[in-house]
Amino acid sequence: MRFLIDANLSPRPAEWLRTEGHEAVHVSDVGLAQAPDREIFAYAARELQVVVTSDLGFGEILAQSLGGVSVIIVRLRSAALASVVARLERTLVQIAPALRDGAVVTIEETRLRIRRLPLGR
Repeated sequence: MRFLIDANLSPRPAEWLRTEGHEAVHVSDVGLAQAPDREIFAYAARELQVVVTSDLGFGEILAQSLGGVSVIIVRLRSAALASVVARLERTLVQIAPALRDGAVVTIEETRLRIRRLPLGR
């Protein structure tokens, strides 16, 4: 699976995802660290990447789009690497099918919400 980590998260989850056999980059790796969300979203769509972010705006952008991108919204008390990686590690296998089909996945401390695309179905 291919991932694009947003600027509001550390680049380190991308490193961890690569050790797990995924393709993953941080927005700073591709010159998008200061880019608007819609530009990041368009890049992810072109590259067939799942956006990993803590920015709720990506869910809204996805709802207004024609799809093509899945989004993981990380809503944890701590955006520290250990917290993000631990939660991804526990949920990635479970959410992978939804991400492949198109979804917005919200990862919280004790809850996981999967909204398949198109939103509202």
